[in-house]
Amino acid sequence: MALTFFACARRRSNVKHLAFVTNNASDFWTIARRGCERADEEFDDVTVEFRIPSDGTAAEQKRIVDDLLAKGVDGIAISPVDPENQTQMINEVARQVLVFTQDSDAPRSDRACYVGTDNVAAGRQAGELIKEALPNGGRIMIFVGKLDARNAQERLQGIKEVLRGSNIEIIDVRTDDTDRVRAKSNVADTLVRYPDVKGLVGLWSYNGPAILNAVREAGKVGQVKIVCFDEEDETLAGVRDGAIYATVVQQPYEFGYQAIRLMREVLNGNRGVIPASKQVFIPTLVVKRENVEEFIKRINQLRGRSEQR
Repeated sequence: MALTFFACARRRSNVKHLAFVTNNASDFWTIARRGCERADEEFDDVTVEFRIPSDGTAAEQKRIVDDLLAKGVDGIAISPVDPENQTQMINEVARQVLVFTQDSDAPRSDRACYVGTDNVAAGRQAGELIKEALPNGGRIMIFVGKLDARNAQERLQGIKEVLRGSNIEIIDVRTDDTDRVRAKSNVADTLVRYPDVKGLVGLWSYNGPAILNAVREAGKVGQVKIVCFDEEDETLAGVRDGAIYATVVQQPYEFGYQAIRLMREVLNGNRGVIPASKQVFIPTLVVKRENVEEFIKRINQLRGRSEQR
């Protein structure tokens, strides 16, 4: 089912016009869209528009938000690309409509609630996996799109907390500005510059495939342990093949469904659904070789696939 548009629902005055705005065009958001669709189908008094910024920038997100406000949206759930620098924009929007953040939070803003991962806890999970993968310790490199994003900062914080005092050393954190080509070249450069590197860690969804492909081209599969986040096809295939030790996966389906469900409740006058912390955490899961097949089946159902491509 395609998400309904506002024009179709204006015939019913009690309908809440809600929007879900992503921070890039990753396949990760395909699953979140299914959660939004479920909410759109389940609640008669809600219609949802799902928007993806074409270039993954804060400027494009602002253009999308301005368009949604012009359409008369009642609530927006947004994953801010650059929370610190988008706080003013979020505050301006929050004076006009209900605003949630999802996936990436902007806690200093006037958003009503955050729905998504407890990224510090997810980072701790990744840290434990790194220790499992490298029982004898060693040097590791971490890769991510941008360190401006709060989810990146918090995942890194959680990893550092777990590794503190261990025999595992973080060499550095390399950023790629969400450029997949650069993400891969960062890994290739690391493998050449630091031939003794024992582990490579990717914090964003596309970092897993970038790491895996660079390691394969360097002929170091099995020699360098990989821990990453999210469930891109190449990442799951790498886990299944044993080339990736593990991935920490979020539940974007629940990001979509719960953000829409909770915004609907608030707009219907039930602000009690928002906890005092103004954060609703969706638990993360660990996918390793022993449970990857079951996970692939479930995730492909959410993506609307009969089998993995």
